[in-house]
Amino acid sequence: MTELDNASTAERALVDRVIGVGDSLTVGRFCFRFATGQWEWSDEVARMHGYLPGTVPTTEMLLAHKHPDDRDRVAAMITSVEDSGAFSSHHRIIDTHGRVRDVLVVSEPLTEADGTVIGTEGYYIDLSDTAAGYRREALDSTLPGLLEARVVIEQAKGALMLAYGVSADQAFRVLQWRSQETNVKLRAIAERVVSALPTVAGDEVRLRTRLDHVLLTAHEGAQIDDPAG
Repeated sequence: MTELDNASTAERALVDRVIGVGDSLTVGRFCFRFATGQWEWSDEVARMHGYLPGTVPTTEMLLAHKHPDDRDRVAAMITSVEDSGAFSSHHRIIDTHGRVRDVLVVSEPLTEADGTVIGTEGYYIDLSDTAAGYRREALDSTLPGLLEARVVIEQAKGALMLAYGVSADQAFRVLQWRSQETNVKLRAIAERVVSALPTVAGDEVRLRTRLDHVLLTAHEGAQIDDPAG
């Protein structure tokens, strides 16, 4: 049994706050089908852009909301998405109220049963209100038994920072989102990301695409979090 297993109830509560599920992020799903050029987005993504649920997006609408400094880069990615079925980007959008939002898009190919790629699907993650600094401080000062967890989490954060161009706090929140979404401890998600790093080396675009897959599948085979224990 590890030191973590022997931790007191109060200590375990702190551990859960630092490397467990944690607070939620604003996250929503999206889908783009090549044949029809049709986009679909969840209510959360609609609200990120300032629209009411049920609003149907178009490529023109989405590009119009990209920050002027990011628009050409994102447009080029959308244009080339049919080559791989993957679309990933860290960029800014401006909602209908003029608010600038910092978003991360991660996706994977949308396929038919036979494996034919027919589109791309994934998540918009709103990083605008990242406020995870206190968690990093807690992680630095908490139980000695968490040193190993801190190391692997920092390694996973570094990989996300490099691939997506996000800050340390934002990278932590992305890992935290996957933990919450999958009900798997953040440490387990981080371990999967780190273990896969030797397989994701390559140019910047391929790195992001491969890391998208790792991030979105990191929970597979991991032990489901037990809220009681």
